[in-house]
Amino acid sequence: MWRTEYTADTSATPAAVWAAFRDIHTGVAAAAGGDVFEMDGAFTVGTELSVTPVGQDTFRSRIIELAPNERYADETTFGDVVLTFRHVFTPSDGGTRVTHELVITGQDADEIGPGLGPEISADFPEAMAGLFALAEASADPADPADPADPADPEDPDH
Repeated sequence: MWRTEYTADTSATPAAVWAAFRDIHTGVAAAAGGDVFEMDGAFTVGTELSVTPVGQDTFRSRIIELAPNERYADETTFGDVVLTFRHVFTPSDGGTRVTHELVITGQDADEIGPGLGPEISADFPEAMAGLFALAEASADPADPADPADPADPEDPDH
């Protein structure tokens, strides 16, 4: 087995982070520099999806764990190894802590993991930043796109 994780914090609530995460993983939204996802059904355990990392070929994955606002995991099989991508959403002081984990298991995991794992996980910080940007933008009360925003100069009531 080979394992790595990346953890970061955002000021957005777990619900806002989860909503942005769900939108990215269902193909409703795209995070800058992030993977592109296409679902083959509902956003639920057992659903398969196509994932296209930036500049790479598309691969297939299957949702194996899903608890809204708490955790999500999908797995991809490549030959004799299984890649499990897990996200854990934890409330923190004034926001959310997200841990993105990659676990490589299977017959050749000990040999393949040290080379393949760092290649795959190298974009975790950038992907997390894209997720947080979407979550924070959706929760920003000063968002100029919000017609009810009192600071909106286009709002005729202000």
